[in-house]
Amino acid sequence: MPWLAGTALIHSLAVTEKRGVFKAWTVLLAILAFSLSLLGTFLVRSGVLTSVHAFAADPTRGFFVLVFLLLVVGSSLLLFAIRAQSLNSESNYDLFSREVFLLVNNIILICATGVVLVGTLSPILFDVLELGKISVGEPFFNTTFAPVTLVLMVFTAIGPLVNWKRHRFALLRATMLQALIVSVSAAAISLWLFDAGWNWLVFVTLLLCVWVVWHTLAEMWKKVRTAKAGVIAGFRRLSLSYRGMVIAHIGLAITVTGVAMTANYDIERDVRMQAGDEVDIGPYHFIFEGVKEVEGPNYMATRGIVSVTKGGSDVAVLTPEKRRYYVRRDVMTEAAIDAGFSRDLYVALGEPLDDGSWAVRIYFKPFMRWVWGGGVVMALGGFVAMSDRRYRIKVKQKVTGAASGVIGGNAA
Repeated sequence: MPWLAGTALIHSLAVTEKRGVFKAWTVLLAILAFSLSLLGTFLVRSGVLTSVHAFAADPTRGFFVLVFLLLVVGSSLLLFAIRAQSLNSESNYDLFSREVFLLVNNIILICATGVVLVGTLSPILFDVLELGKISVGEPFFNTTFAPVTLVLMVFTAIGPLVNWKRHRFALLRATMLQALIVSVSAAAISLWLFDAGWNWLVFVTLLLCVWVVWHTLAEMWKKVRTAKAGVIAGFRRLSLSYRGMVIAHIGLAITVTGVAMTANYDIERDVRMQAGDEVDIGPYHFIFEGVKEVEGPNYMATRGIVSVTKGGSDVAVLTPEKRRYYVRRDVMTEAAIDAGFSRDLYVALGEPLDDGSWAVRIYFKPFMRWVWGGGVVMALGGFVAMSDRRYRIKVKQKVTGAASGVIGGNAA
C-alpha cells in the first residue's frame, strides 16, 4: 500500500514541480503514503492479522503503534485542513494534456491502494463487528487488481508522450497505431513460443507490456536522435530524472509480464514417489532417484535426489531435504530450487509414507525471476531519478538564499 501511494506521490510531484498545480493533492498523498507505512507496521507487529508477513504477536507493542498512527494521521489531516487554502493554484490545461494523464494515473494508483486496503482490513472489520470470519485471498485480488493494473499500463505508455497544457491527439495517432501493431504481434509470438495454450488475459497483458516498452523507448529515441553531435551525445543530454522514468516504466512492464505468466501458467503437483518413479510437470521430466541420510554442521538431514530433464537433455539435479536440528529438535523442510531466466523449478520433500514412498511437492513457475527483477529495475529507476543534479541545486539555492537573508537581517 505505501508503495502504490508513494508511486502516485512521485507522479503528482512531477506535475507540481513542472506546472505548480496539484499542490494540495501532493501533500495529501504524502500524508497517505506515510500513514499507510505506519498501518503496515501496526498490522505486522500487533498480531491482529494472520499472515506470513506478520512476524510478531505483541498486543502491547501494537497498541503503541496504533496510538502513534492515530496521532500522526489526525494531526497531519488537521494541519492539512487548516492550511489547505494556502496550497490553491490556478493553471489552464486542456483535457488532453499531460496534467490530466498524470491525474488519471494518480486516481488509478489510489484505486489500486484501496483494493489492497479493503482486502487486507475486511477480515479484521468483520471479526470486530462480529459479522463472522472471512478470508480474503488470491481470487479477490486477481479479480479486482488485475483490471486496474491493465488500465494503468495504457496511461503509463501514453502519458509521457503528451505535452504539458495541451496536445493534439492527431499527433499521436501514427505512433499509437505503430505501437499497437508491434504489441499485438509481439504478444501473439510470445504466447506461441511459450507453447502453453492460449489465454486471452495473458495475451492482453503481454500486449500492454510491449505497448509500454515500445512507447517508452520510442519517445526516448525521438529525443536522442535530434542531437547534432550524435545519438550518444543526445542520450547524455537526457536528464537523470527522465532516464529514471524510462527505467522504472520498463521495470513495471517486466514485473507485470512475470506476474501474468506465473499466475496463469504455474503448475503445482503433490505426488507420491518411490525410487525410480517419474512424473512430467509442464515441459520438464522429473525422476525421483531416492533418498539418503546426510550430516550437516548442526543437523541431520534426509536428502532426496531428483533429476530433471527436458526433451531428453539434463537440466538439473535437485536435492530437497528434511532437516532435524540438534538443538531445537525441529524438523524443517528445505526446498530445492533451480532458478532460470524464464522459469523456476521447486521441489520439496514431504513426509515418508507407509509403503516406503515419499510425498513430494513439485512447482513449475514460469518467469518468476521477472517479478522480482522488474522490482529491482523499478527501484533502480527511482534511485537514478533521485540523483538528478537539479534537485540538489534547488536545495542548495534555497539554503543559500535563507543564509543571505539572515546575514542581511543581522547587518541591518
